[in-house]
Amino acid sequence: MHVEDLLRLESLDLALLWGEPPLLAQEISGVTATDLEEPGRFLQRGEIVLSGLVWWSAADEEATADRFVAALRSAGAAALLAGEETHGRVPEVLVDACRRHGIALLSVPVHTSFRAITDTVYLRQWGDLSRRPAASYALPENVRGELGRLLAEGTDPATLLTRAVAHLGTPPCYVLSATGRTIARTPTARALSVSEATRQLASALRVDPEASPYGQWFLRLTGEAEVPPRMLHEIAEVFAQYRQGSLRREAAAQAPARELLALVEAERPAAAPLAAALRACGLPERGPFTVVVMATGAEERTEADALGEALRHLPGHRFVTARLSGGGTAAVVSGADTGSDTRADTAVAAGVHAGVASVAASGPGAAGGAGTTGGAGAGSPGGSPGGAVAVLKGVWPALRACDEATLPYGGAGAPAATPADLNGALVQARYALTAARRAEGPNLTAVDDLTTLEALLSGLPADVRTAFGIHALGPLADDSNPSHRMLLETLDTFLAHNGSWARTAEALHLHVNTVHYRIGRVELLTGRDLARLDHKLDLKAALLCR
Repeated sequence: MHVEDLLRLESLDLALLWGEPPLLAQEISGVTATDLEEPGRFLQRGEIVLSGLVWWSAADEEATADRFVAALRSAGAAALLAGEETHGRVPEVLVDACRRHGIALLSVPVHTSFRAITDTVYLRQWGDLSRRPAASYALPENVRGELGRLLAEGTDPATLLTRAVAHLGTPPCYVLSATGRTIARTPTARALSVSEATRQLASALRVDPEASPYGQWFLRLTGEAEVPPRMLHEIAEVFAQYRQGSLRREAAAQAPARELLALVEAERPAAAPLAAALRACGLPERGPFTVVVMATGAEERTEADALGEALRHLPGHRFVTARLSGGGTAAVVSGADTGSDTRADTAVAAGVHAGVASVAASGPGAAGGAGTTGGAGAGSPGGSPGGAVAVLKGVWPALRACDEATLPYGGAGAPAATPADLNGALVQARYALTAARRAEGPNLTAVDDLTTLEALLSGLPADVRTAFGIHALGPLADDSNPSHRMLLETLDTFLAHNGSWARTAEALHLHVNTVHYRIGRVELLTGRDLARLDHKLDLKAALLCR
């Protein structure tokens, strides 16, 4: 599809503000919607860019528009489609900037949605019969036509899958995520638990091979139906288009999510901007909320896929994710919306959560995806913040199994009752994330899990732990000295036996007088009195921080 083709579509009612014939003849590779002031790093060559111009105001200098268009030019964008709704018209300074930089500019009237443009482009790319002869398709032409129409209408994946295999007698068929979440199933397919679904992935067809390990979808046809492999690949291609459309809509929502997380990171955000940011993200203005932080060491997109996939195991919960300024990806998750009208398959949701506990048993050898949140009843396991964290912990082993090269660590804060509590919940989640990194193997740690001194200290940054250990132990912190190592061993055993001289001597095979001598040396070198409880706690903490 070319830029000029969009102008010929009466249903879109686009107007050309500037663009020479060679620019209008450019082929469109994709669509990106953005309202970032400098969007260059999020664009791919050949894409058309949809913008509501929220980033521009009448008070802005010409340089603002010039900087935006220059970013499109550097990224190789095919054209800019500017919405008229925000300002009532497309500003002249933007027209001039597009003329200077050689970017075709089309205006989008208020009655034309960006989604209509996006779906038109990708539907044409998938279903344009002039690109390939009909003989090259395995799916019947009428089925391809219907699927193309359903894609354009934004039909839910379950309906899409059912119609895709209806001409085969509607055999049992699934679309599954990489962590065993059922995204869609036909009416003849029974509900699968997470562990059952992950076992199905080994014989399933990847929908989008270019997706990250956590963003993979799989098409699985069961039963005895004999289907040509080429036909399965074409059905998978339909779901690849569906998935790409979902990702584009998520990308368009990233600007509000980043703004919300930036406010949450601030210590004392004003109430009004915080409430507005929650509304912009489609989240309620009332709690409870859960804040989850993830760090994988992978690139930003992969990390966002991993966290998003884990959170989609929570039926009925709304959430947004964004990159934090200090690294890592965070999510703000609202409580389950039990009254919302969704198209989720509640039977599938029940099957998913019935099998969450068995994910841990499947272990790292289980096959390890993405989707949308669904509805949840009042009894859903994820219906409360605490329940949500419990579900996420059950999903974590399947998340780990998606990619052996990536280590997904997570931290969850205590429930935030109000928006004002979100910053504290984020601080707690980061602390819990640090503790998770010190645990054995990648896991999700909640701040509520930190119920021992050792667990509490594990959340401290490594340099803080080291500094405390050095100052509390004094000369004994230098354990390269054999004498100091011997004293540290005695101290550790003494504290482990609740300060009992006899039991310490027995455990170390020493005379009690020797234990008295060594503990006396510890007290002298550290300046602590081990008859005092607080000094015992200080030295115990110092040993744990080593």
